[in-house]
Amino acid sequence: MAVDELVELKFRLADGSDIGPSKYSPTTTVTSLKERIISQWPKDKENGPKSINDIKLINAGKILENNRTLAESRTPLSEVPGGVITMLVVVRPQLPDKHSDKLQDESQKKVAELHLQAFYVF
Repeated sequence: MAVDELVELKFRLADGSDIGPSKYSPTTTVTSLKERIISQWPKDKENGPKSINDIKLINAGKILENNRTLAESRTPLSEVPGGVITMLVVVRPQLPDKHSDKLQDESQKKVAELHLQAFYVF
């Protein structure tokens, strides 16, 4: 595989910091990307993801599915040839009590707000 076939990605966290950029093969799965994010999560950040199910990856406003590859998940309109693709990382917050409606409502509002921000990042 030629180097120019690799896809350069960085992952934008909710606080505006990034993981990457790094280059990936188009055959890399979204699950592999999430595993890499977990392994590279900044140690000084609170509430890091514990598993791939705690993470949503968003590219150009689209939530990427775990079983898809980069080639299947890419949105050509969000790319600039030779540029770095920025994907938004949303971490599902850990709720201390499932019966706490107030906490659930607040966390759902935060996730919805981050999803809206994803449209403006790209």
